[in-house]
Amino acid sequence: MQLLDGKAIAAQMKQEIAQEVKQLIAQGGRAPHLAAILVGNDGGSETYVASKVKTCHEVGFESSLFRYDNSITEQAILDKVAALNNDPAVDGFIVQLPLPKHISEQKVIEAIDYRKDVDGFHPINVGRMAIGLPCFVSATPAGIVELLKRYNIETQGKHCVVLGRSNIVGKPMAMLMAQKAYPGDCTVTVCHSRSKNLKEMCLSADIIIAALGVPEFLTADMVKQGAVIVDVGTTRVPSTTTKSGFKLTGDVKFDEVAPKCSYISPVPGGVGPMTIISLMRNTLLAGQKAIYKD
Repeated sequence: MQLLDGKAIAAQMKQEIAQEVKQLIAQGGRAPHLAAILVGNDGGSETYVASKVKTCHEVGFESSLFRYDNSITEQAILDKVAALNNDPAVDGFIVQLPLPKHISEQKVIEAIDYRKDVDGFHPINVGRMAIGLPCFVSATPAGIVELLKRYNIETQGKHCVVLGRSNIVGKPMAMLMAQKAYPGDCTVTVCHSRSKNLKEMCLSADIIIAALGVPEFLTADMVKQGAVIVDVGTTRVPSTTTKSGFKLTGDVKFDEVAPKCSYISPVPGGVGPMTIISLMRNTLLAGQKAIYKD
């Protein structure tokens, strides 16, 4: 069993991106600029945004953070999105999800200029990804694909089961694993809360990507010997052993499943760091105008 060490791969990518930023500046360009909109004080969102800002500084990006109370109106957020769309100094920006219930996430996502949508959530980017055109790919699926690539994991002709059908992870992940490329060329099954014979489907999988958000859902009796397991789950579970009073728990019962795997990603330290570094990669591409020229 080998760990898919997202922390180590992300550190490697961080150095590569920092080098590209230096080259960009040496050639007379400027450092890419990532902006983030954060509404409210959701603990998970605070942590993610803090990590993103920190990583921006480590790779040499400019970054801006715009914080708002939960009481902010939908129109005020849409106005801020419009301002960032029109700001030539900002290469890419994100609106941290989830948003308060009175704000339509879909309306906000669609208001973002797809050429600055480094989260890869805009329907134009999702559509371009579906048909294999250059685009900003959603950071978590992009990070998983990079992790598989850097560990040289064979995907061609393999059966890949994706547990979960969210727009942010499950659906794009399934499309990427089925695409005519490496990593890709898989036969993909998407399973979800309404799937029947879920255990049998998992047992036939060479690769399982668990993105349900259900702690320790995937158990050893659902995994065949030698499978590759990627755990996307990050649920905060109360814990008496940590200072914060909670611990991040994945969708995979790690201690039980790991001995059966050829490769498995840990939580934390697996997919999480890859998600943040993939966002940086998208921001670099935005700064280089590498995908959308105009």
